[in-house]
Amino acid sequence: MRWREHPSRKHGVGFDRYFVLTYKLEGKTVSEAVGWASKGWTERKAAAILSELQENHRRGEGPRTLKEKRALAENARQEREAEQIQAEKDSMTFGRFFTEQYLPSAERSKKPGSVKAEAGYIRKWVLPVVGDMPIKMVAPIHVERIKKDILDASRTPRTFEYVRAIIRQVWNMARRDGYVDGDSPTRHVKVPRRDNRRMRFFSPEEAEVLLEALKEKSLQLWRISTLSLYAGLRFGEIAALRWGDVDLDGGILTLRNTKNSRTRTAFLSDKARAAFEGMERGERDDLVFPSETGGRMGQVSATFMRTVNELGFNDGVTEPTQKIVFHSLRHSFASWLVIDGVSLPVIKELLGHRSIAMTERYSHLTSGALQAAVRRLDQASSKRRASGATKVNS
Repeated sequence: MRWREHPSRKHGVGFDRYFVLTYKLEGKTVSEAVGWASKGWTERKAAAILSELQENHRRGEGPRTLKEKRALAENARQEREAEQIQAEKDSMTFGRFFTEQYLPSAERSKKPGSVKAEAGYIRKWVLPVVGDMPIKMVAPIHVERIKKDILDASRTPRTFEYVRAIIRQVWNMARRDGYVDGDSPTRHVKVPRRDNRRMRFFSPEEAEVLLEALKEKSLQLWRISTLSLYAGLRFGEIAALRWGDVDLDGGILTLRNTKNSRTRTAFLSDKARAAFEGMERGERDDLVFPSETGGRMGQVSATFMRTVNELGFNDGVTEPTQKIVFHSLRHSFASWLVIDGVSLPVIKELLGHRSIAMTERYSHLTSGALQAAVRRLDQASSKRRASGATKVNS
C-alpha cells in the first residue's frame, strides 16, 4: 500500500494523502487507486481492502480487484434502487396514477372540456371502486362493478362506454411506464346493447314556440338556439365562433377546431342568418357570443332548460334519451333535412360527422321520403300514360 501527498491541500495537521494499492495478480503487477484521505480513506481502511482482496484470491471466490469490488457494489446499488422503484410502482394506486400522471398528460394533449369531463367521470364512478387499489391489481371484476353502479344509477350504456374508454387509456399509459403488464381489464367487459340515440326532435311549430319564448328572456340565447336549429351547429362550435369566421354576405361560417378536431364550413339559411340581425360586428378575433365576463361560454344557459320545462316539452317523458335538451335543436335540423329528402351523405357533411355511421341514426326517417319518391314515380307514370292516350285519340 502506497500513498502520495497533495503538494498544497491540507487535511488535518498534514497534507492530504492519496492511497494506492499495488499487488500481484496472476503474475502481473496491478495498481489501483483507493482515494483521498479527505474523502474518508485511511491507511487502516485501505489495508483492510487489500487484505480482503488477497483473501478472496486465496479462496477463489469474491472480487479479486478493487475494480471488481466497486463494480459489484455498483450493481448491488442499482439493484436496490430498481427494487425500490418497482416497490413504489407496485404500490401506485389507480387514484394516484390518474391524478399525478394521467391528468397532467391529458391536459397537455386534450381540450380543457374533455379533460374536465374525464376527471368528472373517473371521480364519480371509478375512484369509489378502485381509487385506493394498486393499479396493477385492477381486474375485469372491478370494471364489472363500475358498470353495475352506472347502470343501477339509471345511466345509459353510453356513459359506461365512455368510462371504460378512459380506464383503458389510463391503463395503457401505466403499461407504457412500467406500472402494469398485460391487457387492460376493460378488454373483456362488454357494453350492454341499448339504443340510446336521441330520436326525438321538434316539429317546426314547437321550434317556433320555443324560439319565441327564448327571445323574450334572452336575445343571445335566442340567437345561439336559432343557429343550432337552422344551421345544425353544436353549442361548442357556436361558443368558439369569432367574427373573422363569419361571412354574412356569402352566408358561410367557418368552424375551427370542432368536436372532431377539424375545420368545417356551415351554410346559413335565411332563418339562420336572422340570428345575426341587429348585432354590431366586432374585431376579427372577438367572440361572436361571449359570456357575461367576456370569455368563451362554457355551457348553455340554464334559461334554456327552464324555458323547455315551462313549455312542457318534457312533461311525462321519463327516458333520458327522449328528453328535449339543447342538442335537440341540432338533431331537429338533421331530422327535417332527412324528411325533406336530403341524402345522408349530404347531411353528414352539413353536420360535420366523421363517419357516415353517425349520420345513419337518422335513416329511419328516410322511409317517408322514399315513399314520397315512389309516389312521385307513380304520378310521373300516370302523366306519361295520359299523354300517350291523348296522342292516340288525336
